[in-house]
Amino acid sequence: MAPISAAVVQDLFSTPLYRASLAETAGFAGFNAELEAAVLMLAQEDLAGRQWARKHAYAGYTSYASLDDLPRRASVFAELKRRLAPHVGAFVETLALDLGARGRLRLDSLWVNLLRRGGTHSGHIHPSSVISGTYYVALPQGSGGLRLEDPRLSRMMAAPPRRRDAPAERQSFVTVTPSVGDLVLWESWLRHEVLPNAARAPRISVSFNYGWT
Repeated sequence: MAPISAAVVQDLFSTPLYRASLAETAGFAGFNAELEAAVLMLAQEDLAGRQWARKHAYAGYTSYASLDDLPRRASVFAELKRRLAPHVGAFVETLALDLGARGRLRLDSLWVNLLRRGGTHSGHIHPSSVISGTYYVALPQGSGGLRLEDPRLSRMMAAPPRRRDAPAERQSFVTVTPSVGDLVLWESWLRHEVLPNAARAPRISVSFNYGWT
């Protein structure tokens, strides 16, 4: 069949994903090692967080529901907050967000995740935030990636599936496989999940939300 002349296909309503690596920044090795040690210490000492994890069948430890002051509690988390700021600012520019008189987004939550073997986190969104993200501290081989879902999926009732060779921007699900030191940012309404950790060692990360307050 001959191509249709003068046809234009325009992509609308894109879903940007921001990826960067902190691994080449000054003092990275010491910073990342200190961050890993801090997470392991919290996993031992945060009784409330451990109890929450057991109650909610979280295979490992998270400070999500127990500690809301990590940047004030330990200087390494304050340093992480400092390193995140320029990347969040760059992503805001990419998204063309109009922040008005407030001028910037504010980090309003930050928590650590230690997923043991078999641990996963089912699909969810962060409805009270603008930008969410994760920094990856320790990723043993087989520890599982971050899977992102096309936000239009629930409206595609009669649509056929995408071909396996479709480009990422046409897929219904895209899995990001990060490396240690990677930072991934997305808009908080984007549904995402953590795939199961198949490694023997824990998968360690720090997640966070930025709000417009």
